[in-house]
Amino acid sequence: MAKVPAAVVAAGGLVGGYGVARWTKKRQLGGVVLAGAGAVAARQWKQQAGGKAAGALTAAYVAAFAGSHPLAKKVGAWPAVLGVAGAVALASWAVADRHA
Repeated sequence: MAKVPAAVVAAGGLVGGYGVARWTKKRQLGGVVLAGAGAVAARQWKQQAGGKAAGALTAAYVAAFAGSHPLAKKVGAWPAVLGVAGAVALASWAVADRHA
């Protein structure tokens, strides 16, 4: 079975976490999705690109989550989430996935 690229896992965690929180009206459940996908992506980043890169990409993942909140006030919730998810996916591909 082919491994899902870390870029897809990370973007899916951001989008999925928001979607679950919104549709279930349980923010904690969305947080579980966000954290779970982040942990899986971080493990892949470490395997593919090393500890420093994994740390930087994990920080980008957390910053994207935090940054989506003020961005949502300007462009709307879904565009903000999709935008930051795309940015994290691009960073993941550039740093880790394209070398795998």
